[in-house]
Amino acid sequence: MKLHYQQHGTGTPLVILHGLFGTLENWGSQIKALSENFQVIAVDIRNHGRSPHSDTMNYPAMVEDIIELLDELELGSVDLMGHSMGGKAAMQLALTYPARIQKLIVVDISPVTYPHHHKDVLKGLFSIDLQKIKSRTEADKQLSTYISEPGVRAFLLKNLYRNDDKQFQWRMNLPVLSKAYSNISEAPSGTPFTGNTLFIKGIESDYIQAEHRDSILALFPQATYKLIQGAGHWPHAEKPAVFTKLLLNFLQA
Repeated sequence: MKLHYQQHGTGTPLVILHGLFGTLENWGSQIKALSENFQVIAVDIRNHGRSPHSDTMNYPAMVEDIIELLDELELGSVDLMGHSMGGKAAMQLALTYPARIQKLIVVDISPVTYPHHHKDVLKGLFSIDLQKIKSRTEADKQLSTYISEPGVRAFLLKNLYRNDDKQFQWRMNLPVLSKAYSNISEAPSGTPFTGNTLFIKGIESDYIQAEHRDSILALFPQATYKLIQGAGHWPHAEKPAVFTKLLLNFLQA
């Protein structure tokens, strides 16, 4: 699995993993800011973006993909940051290969199993008739039947592209992501990671809850927490300046 990635900047390597239905492009503004201080390596997780597709979609496989990339780049250990699904992949990597991680940043996700909460999203994505739509506007109209928030629709529709025949296609492997959703919902597991770990939560998001505290500390006993006011599940995009400052304070301490 040769993952698609981008490298920017110089310094301590910082690997960034996006969330479900996302791509490394979701981190554009953060990559630009962070590359002034770090060697940023932004990755498209398998079945997402420009990375290869596979029928296997679970956290152990995602971890091995990242380890393969680190070996290819001859990086012994790195700082690692992941958001949502990417946060779980980052946690699982730290639990499985602790020696490869210097500092861990988990953005708006807990190490718990979540109930299925993307049913409308998946229904909406599958409802788009890729053979018939002529524009993103048409795709957005079809998706709006299932998803009312324009920002969420815009995020999802970034996955659309035109192939060589000018036909719309999904970059993500939508059938496999739907089939493997229970794997994506699962909690990471393993021997506790005792390295420095930061959990960042958007105040308006409910992905990290007070009742998750024991689960977090059981696996990440050195975890600290930062809350970002006025942000939801995408604090790095909603409050980029605040997010970058928190991140630099942690990584450069």
